[in-house]
Amino acid sequence: MYDFDRENDRRGTWSVQWDGIADRFGVPDLLPFTISDMDFASPPEVLAALRERVDHGVFGYTDWRLGDFREAIRHWYASRYDTAIDPDSLVYAPSVLNQLSQLLRMWTEPGDGVVVHTPTYDGFRKAVTGLGRELRGVPVGDAKALERELARPDSRMLLLCSPHNPTGRVWTEAELTAFAELAERHGVSVVSDEIHADLTAEGHRHVPWTRIAERGRGRRWALVTSGTKAFNFPALSGSYGIVGDPDEREAFVRRMETGEGLASPAVLSLTAHIAAYRQGAAWLDELRGYVAGTMELVRERLAEGLPGVVWEPPQAGYLAWIDLRPLGIEETRLQEELVTAERVAIMPGGTYGTPGFVRLNVGCPRKKAERGVDALIRTATRLRTS
Repeated sequence: MYDFDRENDRRGTWSVQWDGIADRFGVPDLLPFTISDMDFASPPEVLAALRERVDHGVFGYTDWRLGDFREAIRHWYASRYDTAIDPDSLVYAPSVLNQLSQLLRMWTEPGDGVVVHTPTYDGFRKAVTGLGRELRGVPVGDAKALERELARPDSRMLLLCSPHNPTGRVWTEAELTAFAELAERHGVSVVSDEIHADLTAEGHRHVPWTRIAERGRGRRWALVTSGTKAFNFPALSGSYGIVGDPDEREAFVRRMETGEGLASPAVLSLTAHIAAYRQGAAWLDELRGYVAGTMELVRERLAEGLPGVVWEPPQAGYLAWIDLRPLGIEETRLQEELVTAERVAIMPGGTYGTPGFVRLNVGCPRKKAERGVDALIRTATRLRTS
């Protein structure tokens, strides 16, 4: 029904991934597989809603609490996750990272520890360390290390990425419950970034943090998310969250409207969210199937071209997190060769604190994804035999 093979030329659109490639890799005009947005157009249903709103022609001050925005979120969680959301528990902010920054200021002090799973999304690192907090990483799946870091007297927050970026791990309900129990035991607040949740792969189940928190476990907690990732409209900005405690929620809203001056959100973001959550389910399901097919292509190409690499598709998202450490290739050499010989840009694992991996963005038409994985295989093969 939807054409995900269509190639959309994003050059000259101020795209960070395409036009800003030289800022990160030092060379222009590379084929990018980098920042986590997609090359697909947003759903036709979203585009139609945006056109109708633009045609109205008046863009005065708006209020996210008026109209259908909160009700659309309630509908989405009920229909997608079988989860009841109280619209009055919602908050709004320009982005998920902006929400995180506000919660860090509210619930931690400079020098406090913020515990994350490693590898770690680089936006977390920038937000936490930029505010003078200490980022404390524990490997994904290492329960003992997690408890050890949470038990430190000055650890104040557990920052979850759920599903996890960059590994694509979908936390099970049992794992999330264990996280909540640890947070309660050690008096640590929890912030769960769930922006990748709508991209959970078939056969896996995302459990919103609100379902865990509502059982009475945990103290201060917030779920922060946005429809911008799954429906590919991050440039419209806009995110929302759920803050568990009513007083904390009121403090967050007051902080945004006074200290941050956010009295009026981006109206096109509200429009896009409402259309996505009301009319975008079919598009999203087809997208998830298309991405799954692309991930299978990546798996087959890697198995054939790099037999020393064992890789399985992620449980969520369109980011292929590939462990190249068995090949013994130094990361700098790999990156240099990808850029100079293949003219492609693929994110190095060191960006997320784990050298030896790459993060390949395949949220794109399959022909482009083929070029990326084939370039990676050729480069690794040359360096392995040189």
